[in-house]
Amino acid sequence: MERKQFNLGDIVEMKKPHPCGKNAWKVIRMGMDIRIKCTGCEHSVMIPRLEFERKLKKVLVHAAAPENED
Repeated sequence: MERKQFNLGDIVEMKKPHPCGKNAWKVIRMGMDIRIKCTGCEHSVMIPRLEFERKLKKVLVHAAAPENED
């Protein structure tokens, strides 16, 4: 199974929309848990990484590539 690539700051689409009607979420924290914020109502949710990867449909907008750090 192909793993979807996502990074901090990306806007992602989940399989089920949020009750506010939007289905676009911004990734605001990454680790063992992923925190995402609804782009419609600004509600944030923290879910385990494995559950997030299972529920992720696609990445809508990739965040800007990080600058080359020395």
